[in-house]
Amino acid sequence: METIDTKINVLDSYDVIIVGTGVAGLFSALSISPKYKILMISKDKIKNSDSYLAQGGICTLKEPSDFDAFLEDTLRAGRYENNEDTVRVMIENSPMIMERLIDYGVEFDINKDGTFEYTREGAHSTYRILHHKDVTGKEITNKLLNNVRERDNITLCEYTKMLDLIIEGNSCKGIIIAWEDTVKAVYAKETILATGGIGGLFAHSTNFRHITGDSFALALRHNVELENINYIQIHPTSLYEKDANRKFLISESVRGEGGILLNKDGERFVDELLPRDVVTEEIRKQMKKDGRPYVMLSIKHMPKDEILRRFPNIYRHCLEVGYDLSCQDIPVTPAQHYLMGGIMTDTYGRTSVSNLFAVGETACNGVHGANRLASNSLLESLVFSERAGWIITEEIDGVSLDKPTVNLKAYEDVEAWEKDNKTIILEEIKRRDEKFYDKWCNSES
Repeated sequence: METIDTKINVLDSYDVIIVGTGVAGLFSALSISPKYKILMISKDKIKNSDSYLAQGGICTLKEPSDFDAFLEDTLRAGRYENNEDTVRVMIENSPMIMERLIDYGVEFDINKDGTFEYTREGAHSTYRILHHKDVTGKEITNKLLNNVRERDNITLCEYTKMLDLIIEGNSCKGIIIAWEDTVKAVYAKETILATGGIGGLFAHSTNFRHITGDSFALALRHNVELENINYIQIHPTSLYEKDANRKFLISESVRGEGGILLNKDGERFVDELLPRDVVTEEIRKQMKKDGRPYVMLSIKHMPKDEILRRFPNIYRHCLEVGYDLSCQDIPVTPAQHYLMGGIMTDTYGRTSVSNLFAVGETACNGVHGANRLASNSLLESLVFSERAGWIITEEIDGVSLDKPTVNLKAYEDVEAWEKDNKTIILEEIKRRDEKFYDKWCNSES
């Protein structure tokens, strides 16, 4: 596979451009026929996607008898604002997705008898979450990336910013990129947006700082339909570190394995397995009562060897900042975590603009409703990015490769363009939900 670096020129056209290198972008690329030429770009390092940070695991339909409960758990967590048909598509396809991941080399934790070890998290009625220790996202992302690197038809390009979409006559013709101090038009028959969410717009977020919702700003500039862009999930438990640039997530699976939340007097104050939005609000109330910007999380009931087996990454990070999970409580605080809304799509990732797709956290197909069920994000990303790859493979030969003229001088001040994009998104969130904006958003972050 060709890898872009400073010595190689980005070509001016491809069959498919994929913006983003998290699991949604990678799985899309692997689901497209290898006979088509694909460019994948990342705004930062290839691995610096929020998929890589995912800890808890990935949901799956463990057995047919769990279908109705899985559906109900997802709908209830989403306050019944989900698209039920889309949720059904996700659940029905989950066993096949697990098989494909295993074929790509993904390893899930197993019991001593060789069966898969399942866990549960908040708002799940049973154990249906597969995991790889507490670094499931890293395991899946690495294995998918290894497979992408083996494809000769795929070019990966790091530190490349998407500045704009090239849209003519309600059809996407490619993108404008900033790469190696050069602004360039790159054309394609099909474009997939897999840029993640909007965490970089918040002062306190578990997301990488460079993930600032570029796709949503461009959607607003070009009248690509958005849905529920103000449906933003705050995770109840990130590690409280006063000067941390990115909040370190304490996975919900820690509470799923019996971790409890305590106030300043060491008293439990909430059912830790309620939906995330409920737990978050209870933590906010308790912090106000206690007069401090955190509450405590305890998992001291677990033997140390079990903590090291299930949560080695979390244990290691906490130890680095001075907390031993096996014998100490740790301070936690809510932080922005996930966007349920995004660019409106169907179950194949198609948007309101022809030849433009959106997948993963960038897309809103109605699966999550108003509040995502824990560990549905990786599954949702994989199911619908695969379906996008299928439909692109089926239809791409009927798409012409057009190259409309673009005024590249309009993008010479990249920093100003990016600043405007951030302002556009924040203003849209405020317009849709001023109460949420006043409580959580920080335009200076």
